[in-house]
Amino acid sequence: MPTGNLPLPHGTDSARDVLDEAARAGWLYYVGGKTQDQIAQELGVSRQRAQRLVSRAMAEGLVHVRLEHRIGECIELEQALAERFGLAHVRVAPGIGDGGDPTRSIAPVAAAYAERFLSSEAPITIAVGTGRALRRMVEEIAPMTCPQHRLVSLIGNIAPDATASNYDVIMRFAEKVGAPHYPMPLPVILPSPQERAQFYALTQLQVVEQLARTADVTFVGVGQMNENAPLYKDGFLTLEELHEQQDQGAAGEIASWVFDAEGRYLDNAHNARIGGLRAGLSDRGPVIGIAAGPEKVTAIAAALKGGLLDGLITSDITARKLV
Repeated sequence: MPTGNLPLPHGTDSARDVLDEAARAGWLYYVGGKTQDQIAQELGVSRQRAQRLVSRAMAEGLVHVRLEHRIGECIELEQALAERFGLAHVRVAPGIGDGGDPTRSIAPVAAAYAERFLSSEAPITIAVGTGRALRRMVEEIAPMTCPQHRLVSLIGNIAPDATASNYDVIMRFAEKVGAPHYPMPLPVILPSPQERAQFYALTQLQVVEQLARTADVTFVGVGQMNENAPLYKDGFLTLEELHEQQDQGAAGEIASWVFDAEGRYLDNAHNARIGGLRAGLSDRGPVIGIAAGPEKVTAIAAALKGGLLDGLITSDITARKLV
């Protein structure tokens, strides 16, 4: 079978393989920011072939800012994830190579998936967590006007030093899509369960909670609980508190709520003081996790095992490890 010549009849397995390769090359070039030499090394082809693959990706409209051609291997991984974990919503994005930020590969795919819900003419409520992946997803969403929808935050927007949380996405999301939004006006972690109860006695918090309980779809990140845990890196936990969580079996967190390797939320002092709400309070719509990267595999696997997620948007590298 020839490998140096790109033109092949459409509809054949070989043609699909070439389109897969061209789409991946275009993705690495335009999204991953790789040079043609780097792409050639990544794909195991000559520099000349890498150049032709990138050109074909553009000529056939496979890559704009988002990947338009669904790579065969990614589709197979989606099916494997859906079958293994009983997921109704799955998207696997092609990775951008070793050392690249995995959120760059999954954000456009997540944005496109979110736009499917936003395109609804009927009013819907969308609940969101926070984090780097979600923030990048929001950045990729096309500007639109959706005054019929409502956006509600699951997580407090106040950091330990009383500043606004760096990764709160609700306001940026609202700006992007022109929808009314309902932030969670309280700290991410409160000093005590008693103070949490006092906050939720307020009418404003009751409105936010009711919206979260009737959400038609929920988008959340998934955080790891190793030494690079976002809760620790962003100052919400001390190192001693992180180690205490690890000793209690912490495997990951969603919206700051910590769970174990079986996907069960821990019954401990940390979770009793979380200011925000757990994902999945609503029985009206799915909870879709947006996460990728080697450090997150353990946390994602635990969340899937425990049924904390109904859907997942991840990278091909992460998906392979999960299946």
